[in-house]
Amino acid sequence: MAVILLTRDQIARRVARDIPEGAYVNLGIGLPTTVANYLPADKEIFLQSENGLLGMGPAPAPGDEDPELINAGKQPVTLLRGGCYFHHADSFAMMRGGHLDICVLGAFQVSTAGDLANWSTGAPDAIPAVGGAMDLAIGAKQVFVTMELLTRDGRSKLVDVCTYPLTGIGCVSRLYTDHGVIDVGVAGARAIELADGLSIDDLRRLTGLAIAAPSGVSA
Repeated sequence: MAVILLTRDQIARRVARDIPEGAYVNLGIGLPTTVANYLPADKEIFLQSENGLLGMGPAPAPGDEDPELINAGKQPVTLLRGGCYFHHADSFAMMRGGHLDICVLGAFQVSTAGDLANWSTGAPDAIPAVGGAMDLAIGAKQVFVTMELLTRDGRSKLVDVCTYPLTGIGCVSRLYTDHGVIDVGVAGARAIELADGLSIDDLRRLTGLAIAAPSGVSA
């Protein structure tokens, strides 16, 4: 059976399914931002952006962009009814003070123990781009990561030990990839869902890791 990998939109949609009613959530730049487009309208979820927004909505329709209403990645957004603006310092106090339930970030590497490396590859010509990632990684109650599992040259971004500069230690709880959903933490990595046609042995071969099988799947 051919393996059918998840698209970026499908990854974002899958993350949205795991965000509960009433959660306060920060969405990182890039793929995480698109999660906003898949949050169900009948759920009250509060999206925060570190440049000082709470109650952020999905991307505006083409032609309806407001150049003064942007997220931390400088992308046009909408503001839901009841949403508000506040000072940048207040936004970081919110992030550092443990007031966010979930943050969704991208990553260069995630370790099986939940360590996160997402601000630099350490390459001599790399442009450091930490932003508020460190504050989010230690401040949010849960950290979800969205990323493609493999680099362009086929190396796994899920690793036993991160080799890139760390953003946070033991902070990631769940990883959403084009190959499936994987929990990480002190107990190691466990697959929760696999892409259609992908076996747990395939996932282990691609990553070189002893990933535990999903419940109900033979190890």
